[in-house]
Amino acid sequence: MFQNKIANRRSFLRCAGIAGAAAAGTGIATVTPLRAQAPIGQFKFDTPTQIFTAALIAEDLATTFYYNGLIGACIQDPSLAGPGGSATNVTAAGNAGNVNYLQAALSEEIAHANLLRSLLGISAPANDPVQTFYLPKAAFATAPAFLSLLDTLESAFIGAYLLAVRSFAYMSALLKGGGVAGYTNFQDFAYTTDQMQYYGEVAASILGVEAEHRVLGRVISNTNPANNFCYEQNDGLGAVYTGPASAVAALTPFLAPGSGLVAYSFATALANQASVSLACSGGLPPQ
Repeated sequence: MFQNKIANRRSFLRCAGIAGAAAAGTGIATVTPLRAQAPIGQFKFDTPTQIFTAALIAEDLATTFYYNGLIGACIQDPSLAGPGGSATNVTAAGNAGNVNYLQAALSEEIAHANLLRSLLGISAPANDPVQTFYLPKAAFATAPAFLSLLDTLESAFIGAYLLAVRSFAYMSALLKGGGVAGYTNFQDFAYTTDQMQYYGEVAASILGVEAEHRVLGRVISNTNPANNFCYEQNDGLGAVYTGPASAVAALTPFLAPGSGLVAYSFATALANQASVSLACSGGLPPQ
């Protein structure tokens, strides 16, 4: 559904610091986080359905990414399972705690996707909008490559959820005032003000977990300080779904084939995730 919005992949990968790896099939340079460069003061709001859809695609991408990291060659880095190790067999030369971070992150992304799917009324993961994601094969070859892409993806996810919080606050105010000016799909507003406020709280709770993922990735890579931000950043995004500075535009390079990229199946990742994941705990914020 986003094929008409596919950005220039090579340009994006250069911004993410992984173009060279895609071409050479080896390590990934230090990531420069994506900056979509949304003009200050030009925030664009989206409908709930648009936000839920964009977030679901992002969570499915994250599921696919973490699963393939846990089964890829990168897991044998000393900072993870160690030489000859695996996600379920960490050697004495590895770091079990770091592997656990990734295993829990996989479960958390799946939990987020399950919630979003239910909000969209999608009956099963097989009906999600995107089933195949395209990533540089090098992303799973070494730990530095994997962790660089992790930082880029999580930074975009954090920015998207920040904008989702703002969008839900804006829509709540519109509904409280009795108007939905600027929207063309009025059926998307079968919600109460309280529901919109609650969706904002849920988006913030997911944002917090994505921020944990970014920091723990930096812990694994020994990038200090790992908690380097005083405030989480919107990563240059101006909206979740709408426009060239949206999260959708930022993530679409991973949604179609391209030179030096490999197709990774979301269904395969989901079908096999239980073999490498660790369960997360805690439910939604109370309503």
